[in-house]
Amino acid sequence: MKLESKSYLLAKNFLDKEVDVIIDRPLGSKHPKHEMIYRVNYGFVPEVMAPDGEELDVYYLFDQPVENARGTCIAIVHRSEDDDDKLVVVPPGRQYSDEEIEAQVNFQEKYFKHEIIRN
Repeated sequence: MKLESKSYLLAKNFLDKEVDVIIDRPLGSKHPKHEMIYRVNYGFVPEVMAPDGEELDVYYLFDQPVENARGTCIAIVHRSEDDDDKLVVVPPGRQYSDEEIEAQVNFQEKYFKHEIIRN
């Protein structure tokens, strides 16, 4: 487990905190380059730069497409062989088990060795 990655060190600062999110790939949208449909809202934390030079990525677990949101970061999808961790953010008051998170993000994370991390 390589938790000292720059991406993880950045992401862990958001665990259990409220986060504003901009969704650039809403639930049901198609990936701009690949034949993949987003099974959850996918976006980023504005003005928080990740090690990959892009803003910090977020899975926002909500059952409707949205353009922006505010929620609580309940977990991190930590990629052990890729320095590109993702926050898992949910609407206030909602909780998900690790298994539920895994099921929702599997459409993309199945291609990467990863784990769900919480406080």
